[in-house]
Amino acid sequence: MAQEWQTQIDGYVAAHEGDLLALARDLIAHPTVSPPGRNTAAAQRFVADYLAGLGAAVDLFEVYPGDPDVVGTLRGAGGGRSLLFNGHVDVAEVGLEADWRHPPFAPVVENGRLYGRGAADMKGGLAAALFAARCLRDLGLPLAGDVVFEVVVGEESGEAGTVACVERGYRADFAVVPEPTGLTVSGQGGVVTAWITIQSPETLHDGIRRRIIHAGGGLFGASAIEKMVKVIQGLQELERHWAVTKSYPGFPPGATTINPAVVEGGRHPAFLADRCALWCTFHFYPDETAEGVAAEVEEHVRRVAEADVWLRQHPPTFRWGGSSMIVDRGEVFPAVPLDREGPGVQCLAAAHESVLGDLPDYQMWPSVSDAGWLARAGIPAVVYGPGELEQAHTLDESVAVADLLAAARVYARLMYDWCSSH
Repeated sequence: MAQEWQTQIDGYVAAHEGDLLALARDLIAHPTVSPPGRNTAAAQRFVADYLAGLGAAVDLFEVYPGDPDVVGTLRGAGGGRSLLFNGHVDVAEVGLEADWRHPPFAPVVENGRLYGRGAADMKGGLAAALFAARCLRDLGLPLAGDVVFEVVVGEESGEAGTVACVERGYRADFAVVPEPTGLTVSGQGGVVTAWITIQSPETLHDGIRRRIIHAGGGLFGASAIEKMVKVIQGLQELERHWAVTKSYPGFPPGATTINPAVVEGGRHPAFLADRCALWCTFHFYPDETAEGVAAEVEEHVRRVAEADVWLRQHPPTFRWGGSSMIVDRGEVFPAVPLDREGPGVQCLAAAHESVLGDLPDYQMWPSVSDAGWLARAGIPAVVYGPGELEQAHTLDESVAVADLLAAARVYARLMYDWCSSH
């Protein structure tokens, strides 16, 4: 049987559905696309004002020009555990707006779904968390521990929004990142990117290509593009090897993928390509590190190069990770192990069950999020939010209104139960 405070929360959320949807629409209406980024200042001022209206101590600080973070802290009376919600305010690119059935930044509700860029990823989940705090305030339900909201920039481009909050000293006893997991309690793997570059010491004219490929040509040269093909084939072999030899509970087989995503090389058709660079994405499990994966990859590619007479003398070079796909064209997200028996997860599961009638499903999320940076900082963290991952980054992105309402009820229960001393 629901306790009185749970019944109060349910009644409040049902009675103020329009306010929750208005908050989500206001967030979506800000075109905070990244890349290019540097466009979140107005959205973040809106968030800062909303948090201030809840009585939070607000810290608004610039991470990049035009891209500030906002941290709002609702101080508890003391004696309770602290809770952190982390959500990014930037959204993915939209492509051609003419291809959208509804304009991406003019959100509408239709057939029980809220449409707009960021509805699922992740302004809908962010709105549900912020609204849950308003619910507790308006109901006068006191908290003993602090609730901290980190509304960050740059997640879509692998930038340092959440890292900046960690470096600023923000911590909590448990953290929730409301990305679209379908209200499934989730950990995640990690990801790191690398630039692999092949550079020839010579720039050769197309007219002498015959001399590097024909018997008796006598010229020791190569096309960097063609040599990169061998590296890509070697990475495909490594990817298959990982799929056979690596596993982790909660992940489907072969989740340690290697994606050769971008190739840059050559000058124009009158030259042999003297340089080729490959931008690659590597996914890894929570029991691995980006540094360990990098070492494995470099060793494998080194052996591929040693089997080629030209690459043996001109081996590929590597540049791993980065702080921004906009600034230095690289990124890394740490993994998040999922501790089902941890007290925060148990409290979240109880809140979920009280709203939805069953214990939540648990999974290792196939994407990545800023939860990795929280986990690396020693904060127990999970990914849990409304919406489906399939809706993220898509045309006509949407989230079910029922999921937003359920998330708000779960978040409010979690705040009160986790942060109270009752």
